[in-house]
Amino acid sequence: MREVHGQASVETTTLVGTEPVPVEVQVDVAPGLPAFSIVGLGDTAVLEARERVRSALRTGGFRFPNARVVVNLAPGPLRKHGTGFDLPIALGVLGATAQIPRDVWTGCRAVGELSLDAAVRPVPGMLAHALGARRDHLPLLGPLASAHLADGLPGLTFRGISSLGMLLAEEHSMPVPATVPPRVTLPELGDVGGLKTARRALEIAAAGGLNLLLIGPPGSGKTMLARRLGSILPPLEGEERIETALVHSVAGLSEAPALNGQRPFRAPHHSASLAGLVGGGSPPRPGEVSLAHNGVLFLDEFPEFAPSALQSLRQPMEDGYVTLVRAEGRLRFPARFTLVAAANPCPCGYLGDPVKDCRCTDTTIDRYRNRIGGPLMDRIDMAIGVERLDPSALVHAPCGESSAAVRERVCAAREHMREADRPNVATLSGGALLSACRLTPRTRQTLTDVGRQNHLSGRGITRLMRVSRTIADLEGSSRVTNDHVMEALAFRREDLR
Repeated sequence: MREVHGQASVETTTLVGTEPVPVEVQVDVAPGLPAFSIVGLGDTAVLEARERVRSALRTGGFRFPNARVVVNLAPGPLRKHGTGFDLPIALGVLGATAQIPRDVWTGCRAVGELSLDAAVRPVPGMLAHALGARRDHLPLLGPLASAHLADGLPGLTFRGISSLGMLLAEEHSMPVPATVPPRVTLPELGDVGGLKTARRALEIAAAGGLNLLLIGPPGSGKTMLARRLGSILPPLEGEERIETALVHSVAGLSEAPALNGQRPFRAPHHSASLAGLVGGGSPPRPGEVSLAHNGVLFLDEFPEFAPSALQSLRQPMEDGYVTLVRAEGRLRFPARFTLVAAANPCPCGYLGDPVKDCRCTDTTIDRYRNRIGGPLMDRIDMAIGVERLDPSALVHAPCGESSAAVRERVCAAREHMREADRPNVATLSGGALLSACRLTPRTRQTLTDVGRQNHLSGRGITRLMRVSRTIADLEGSSRVTNDHVMEALAFRREDLR
């Protein structure tokens, strides 16, 4: 059979953080000694595409040209990474050798990894690639396993293939299969008896997206409470779903839960590294703070985290995003989360416990608490003590209020915020927060006196006002009153900070 030589170009994208950047895969098949080279600043995974593409074409029923094959990834100065270039490279080779018609890939984007048996597999960040194709009004040609993305992205045209052999059979326009959202069962808040103050703090944190610190002896219920915060949060809606799912997709995790409205709950172990918590690696990947975007970040054994890792939380807690600076540029990952931290009052865990005596020295206790640091503590909206429950209260006390009932009040509070035409209170500060609180002269004086008596910083007063505004929203009040301020102050135990 006469060897066909020619050129072809296929459009695809590479990810820079969460941003899909267009890349043109240019393939040239020319006479000469057999060779297969890839140029254009590709990483190891991109260069290894040579072996995957060669094997996939042969097992898929095509022939690999016995010629000089050069693949250029343009633009040249942009670094490319990942296995998503396999499919566009294969399409370019097939197009340059006239083994498939050009209308298979012309006018669309192609992303996908090839296995040696010619199967087309998803790659991390498929949602980001799909968003890029929709943004540029182009169909996306990719693995059939990712066809469910079309359900959550109106306006996206997805052409799914399960193997390269489907191109040979002219089945490159498969219908999108229907998907059934997975059912997720969250821990029930009603299982928690007692702990009235802690349950109230959890409700306020859910309504306002506020940060909460739980301090108490081992076994007092801190972790149990924190893991039930997700059950009282409203589901993700609109752009929140896409933002959250995008981060998970780029990290190589399933985006289906977020697309179905489930808020993320991340609980990293206290041995987590700095890069694991805030993001990093090569290429940079989102960390736990970004994977908790629009959800909950639970840090158990709070003081046991490395001090550098804890202090790295300060920027995302304040700004709602993480900025990673590397030699090749700056990347920004979203990171607006509700922080719930749990800690013992001292290293042995029994400081102030009415049953067991604390064996820690004052120096040990101070060193333990100083691992968190004042600047980070100042960014925590509420700090409460969780006391040990008496066994009789656990055995005889009725179950608490259900998650559904509490979630209804949380949703009502957030609806009250929307009706007042203002964003979530966690994002307000300065004049916008003062305007939202609508303080009377008496309440202004109360806040001033409270700030002076408790030596609150400017950030501390701001966070006290945010908690007060959230309590008012839970009551459906348009104005923050003295009662709201005093209740908010009760959730700011200075002796625990």
